[in-house]
Amino acid sequence: MEDLNQIVESAKQAFQEAQTTASLEDAKAKFLGKNGQLTELLKGMGKLSHEEKRERGAAINKTKQAVEALLNQRREELAAAQLEKRLSAEAIDITLPGRTQGIGGIHPVMKTWMRVEEIFRTIGFEVADGPEIETDWYTFTALNNPPNHPARSMQDTFYVDMIDETGKQMPLRPHTSPMQVRYARQNKPPIKVIAPGRTYRVDSDATHSPMFHQVEGLWIEENISFADLKGVYVDFLRRFFETEDLIVRFRPSYFPFTEPSAEVDMMFTSGPRKGKWLEISGAGEVHPNVVRNFGLDPEKYIGFAFGSGLERLTMLRYGIDDLRLFFEGDLRFLQQFN
Repeated sequence: MEDLNQIVESAKQAFQEAQTTASLEDAKAKFLGKNGQLTELLKGMGKLSHEEKRERGAAINKTKQAVEALLNQRREELAAAQLEKRLSAEAIDITLPGRTQGIGGIHPVMKTWMRVEEIFRTIGFEVADGPEIETDWYTFTALNNPPNHPARSMQDTFYVDMIDETGKQMPLRPHTSPMQVRYARQNKPPIKVIAPGRTYRVDSDATHSPMFHQVEGLWIEENISFADLKGVYVDFLRRFFETEDLIVRFRPSYFPFTEPSAEVDMMFTSGPRKGKWLEISGAGEVHPNVVRNFGLDPEKYIGFAFGSGLERLTMLRYGIDDLRLFFEGDLRFLQQFN
């Protein structure tokens, strides 16, 4: 039986030396193949007696089973090694942080929008919203700004392929002032309303954008004066910037929809921007022609209006010098505000 034990040891060594499935099958053929060692031993049994055949055949079958067991074991080892190699090549490093859902934040201009609404609601102002694609009448004519008026030149800019009921092409609104007219024609005095929203003009530099945000304010009643305008707006600025250390002035100016009209400037009296006047708003008493377009009697009703850029307020509040940063989508910039 020594030769059979030697075959098992030789098979074991040959199978362990095989590093691939193909080489393992070649090694198998040396022992279990058509001309393999065990097959040759079975062929030579014809010369043996019946008793010797039974004894020799049983030993050879036992050896064959041992060799097949070694073969299957090595097959499993090679398959496991191949799987491990594949898993290593396709491995996912589970120690890395997972892809969690990002936490959003509020845009700084939207923070200003919300803050403006909150302040004016506390003093009785409603908040109105209206279309960004407007008719020519609401955008210009109703605001005492008729066709060919020179005041239109900086605002008469963006138009869409839509025609209003008068046959005129419709503009993207250059200001939120049309909401003055829309709201006043739908509500009875006293009228206290602000209208924040997006507006559009051909303008692009460090302090202007083709799309920007504006808040329009309107207070119409029987006895509302320029003094009320000053009181409301100065109080708003102090609450918005959370400081009493500022001075507000009203410079005479011209707007077709107010008379008299003023530019509103402010100056901080402390901090890094101390001593510098900054234009913050346009305002004035509502022009009688505009009051008529509200559907009201200008002999009975009077009031004031103002318009402020939300980007300008945001820049002053956070000390930002370039408006374009708000719209570039750089998360490193925007994350500072959340």
